[in-house]
Amino acid sequence: MPPAKIVNLDTHAVATLRYIRASMDAAGSVAIPGSAGIAMGIIGLATAALSLMPQLQAYWLSVWLAAAPIAAIVGGMFLARPASVASFIASGTPGRKLALGLLPSLFAGAVMTAVLWGADLVEPLPGTWLLLYGCALVSASVSTKPIVAWMGACFACLGVVALISPPVFQIPLLAAGFGGLNIFFGILIGRGAHGRES
Repeated sequence: MPPAKIVNLDTHAVATLRYIRASMDAAGSVAIPGSAGIAMGIIGLATAALSLMPQLQAYWLSVWLAAAPIAAIVGGMFLARPASVASFIASGTPGRKLALGLLPSLFAGAVMTAVLWGADLVEPLPGTWLLLYGCALVSASVSTKPIVAWMGACFACLGVVALISPPVFQIPLLAAGFGGLNIFFGILIGRGAHGRES
């Protein structure tokens, strides 16, 4: 067989392997809608605005604890749209990986909230929430897209900043994370999804 044909065969084999790998990567990830992040970000900004009101500042922790399940439910509703549900069910193992990536850090956040609240040490809570939510996103990025890992890293960094910042900056940092970062990355994720469709 002439060398030229061998090169063509090798090139075809490499292209086929690349196609198979790309298909497997696409099948092994869960599509997260950008609209979920945007909706959760709006709730985060509204919660920050409420907790900064003079008459509610003393109850900021209760305000954020009440908003957390609301944001989770709203985000879940966007994830549970028919197309997303079909994608999530079809993904099988990646769907389980997403849950396993998110839940441990979120559970740790709930435990730390209870412990710190019980010990009357609420000042570290904003940093703890941001840090552990960031860790949850980085873990979940294994079954989603790399941009989710970047989002998680930004949350984690913001959490570290919150942990070493004076109390006066805690609510603004929560707003920057659960409000600003959710909206910013939600827009980026949404644009990426539209780009793949076109």
